[in-house]
Parts: sequence; structure tokens; C-alpha cells
Amino acid sequence: MHSSHGLLGGLALALGLAATPALAATVKLGVVLPYSGGGAELANQIQQGMDLYLELEGNDKLGEHQIEMIKRDSKGPGGDAAKTAVQELIVREQIDLLTGFVYSPNIIASAPLVEQAGLPTLVLNAATAWIPSLSPNIARVSMTMWQTGHPMGEYAANTLGCQTAAVGYTDYPPGKDALAAFETGFEGAGGEVVDAVPMGGPAEVPDFTPFMQRVKDTAPDCFYVFVPAGNHAAAVFKTYADLDMSAAGVRLIGPGDITQDTQLQVLGDVAVGVVTLGQYQADHDNPANQRFVEAWKETYGDEATPDFMAAQGYDGMAAIVDAVVEQNGEIDPARTMEIWSGWSFDGPRGHVMIDPETRDIVQDMKVSEVYAEDGRLRMRTIETIPQVKDPCKALKVGRCGE
Repeated sequence: MHSSHGLLGGLALALGLAATPALAATVKLGVVLPYSGGGAELANQIQQGMDLYLELEGNDKLGEHQIEMIKRDSKGPGGDAAKTAVQELIVREQIDLLTGFVYSPNIIASAPLVEQAGLPTLVLNAATAWIPSLSPNIARVSMTMWQTGHPMGEYAANTLGCQTAAVGYTDYPPGKDALAAFETGFEGAGGEVVDAVPMGGPAEVPDFTPFMQRVKDTAPDCFYVFVPAGNHAAAVFKTYADLDMSAAGVRLIGPGDITQDTQLQVLGDVAVGVVTLGQYQADHDNPANQRFVEAWKETYGDEATPDFMAAQGYDGMAAIVDAVVEQNGEIDPARTMEIWSGWSFDGPRGHVMIDPETRDIVQDMKVSEVYAEDGRLRMRTIETIPQVKDPCKALKVGRCGE
């Protein structure tokens, strides 16, 4: 009799333990962004996007669990500072997850450390196509230069009626991708790229005049420009206006980076009619985006505008929160990568999904045109290309075919 009491007591104890909720976990998330220097505005957009997701949805989903963001400054696009930061986050801070990365060279330099540590890493911007192939621990929720460049090449030839084009690009990995992507799309649709002009590096805004004068002299129908988002784009538009390239019949087109929402109002009248292709504009009229823009202005001020960096930060934090919630705060690297492979979400950009095969984003790409209304520049979507997978991997081009 006595012994059966003991058994029952033990059983009750076991059942009691099973019924106790798991302890609240604090998940350490390393965030590597250029908080200072030329990319600080981009870092700020991503950070505010991440914070806003937590405020609107994430904290409720997390319940007792918490995400502690440990931020490190990657400074410029060189890669060294980012790599040092990642090493410190892994060794000293013992982070569970890693995210951030505005510039491609920063994640490219850090990838061997991520691989060695088996650290689940979610890229929030860096757009060189082959980045996820550097480690099975890397997924991306932002975009690739091929997702913008390849369909824009096809659109320029088929819809804009451009027979010849020149490409101007910032001379670093995403710029080279932008050139290859546009050229493949444009020439595949029957156009001819008559010139490709490297236009300086990503760190400092160069004087674009000699590069763009060369293009004006070549007189192509279209001029496809990729420069890093931010001040570079404003300088491109100013030079385009100064050289009166529009009157010379050279039509300016590009990825959405050059008509970034935060820069739109400084581009001037010359921007009206410019067509770009990208994954996000603040003017998109889906319900999730209207809620996002409204909350953004409420949180960060009436004059504040979210851009594609902000949308990527918001969606990225959604993927991070889902991984934490699904594992009840206990982060297992392999399980995290499983959760991110095939993860989907309806956010400000519309429906996004991480392709389980490539760990890259699948999303609607939108052709947008700049127009003026009430003294402000706005964007209207003139065509949506649904659920574009990264064309570089689909076509197995260069390092995407490895």
C-alpha cells in the first residue's frame, strides 16, 4: 500500500512538471548594421522596422519570451569591421541568432565565421545573389539584384521599347550583379547593351559627371543605373538633370534603390516619369502596408516615411519571432534553418516566402513610376510581376550555378 502511494506521488510529480509552462527564455540576437557613417540612415530604417514589428505584433506572440538585441556597428561597406563585430558577438556575447547586413561585403566577409559557428543568420538587405550559398546557415528575407535587374531588362525591351541601353553601376559585388542581371534580361528580350560604366565605389558619393557624360555621348534609349540607396541616388538625379540627359532622349531607369522613399522628395522634377522596379514603395496599397505606414508615422513622426529597408527589417523580425515562438525560446540552429526554409508572411511588401531550396526570398516585384501630386513626388505601381524567384539561381548564372 505504502509503495503504491509512492508510485502515485511520483506520477503526480511527473505530471505536475509536465504541466508547468516552459521557463521564459531570453534569446540573444546579434544585429550588425552600419549605425554610423554613410549607411546610418539605412541602418536606422531597418532598426526602426524591426522595432515596429515587435511593438505591433512580435511582443504579443513572444509572450513570456524576450529577444535581446545586441547591436554592433559595421560602419562602411569594407567588411573588416563587420567581421570583427560578428566574431565578438559569437565568442563574447554567445548570441543565438544573427541578423542585419546592409552591404554585401559585410556578410561575405562574415560568412566563414557564421559557417564555423553553425549560427542561424538572416540577411536583411545585402543583395548579391550568391550570398546564401556561402553557408547553409544563411537565409535572406530582402532581395537580390537579379530580382530587380533581370525583370527590368525584360520590361525595358518589351514594354518601354528600349532597343539600346547603357548600364551605370557602383563597382562592388551587387553592382556587378545588377549589370549581369539587367544585361541578361535585356539582351534575352532582344535589346542590346551598348556600354557598361563602373561609377566609383560604394563608400563615398563620386562625381557622376564624367561617367554620365560618356553615356550621354553614347546616346542609348535607356540608362539603367544601380547605386547604393541613399545619397548616391540623389547625386545621380542631379547629374542627370545638369547634363539634360532627358532632352537628349536618354531615359533613366533602375532598381527601386534609386527612387527610395526617404530620398524621393530631394530628387527634383527630373524624376517625374522615371520608371523603377523594386519590392516596396510606401505608396503600395495593400492593407498590411497601409497599417504599417500609419503605425510608422504614429511612432516616428508625421514627416517620417518607411522605405524598402524598413519593410525588410519588419518582415525579417517577423521571421525571427516565428523561429523563437515555434521553438518555445530554445534555439536549435538546424531547426531554425528548417523554420526559415519555406517561411511565409503577408507584410508591407505583400506576400513573401523564403524559397526552401535556395533560402532566398520569393516576392512580388513592382514596376513603379514617379509622378507629382500636390507638390510632392509619389510612386504609382504600373505593373506587378507576381512571386519572382531569384532569376540568377533559376538560370544558374555564374556562382549561382555552383
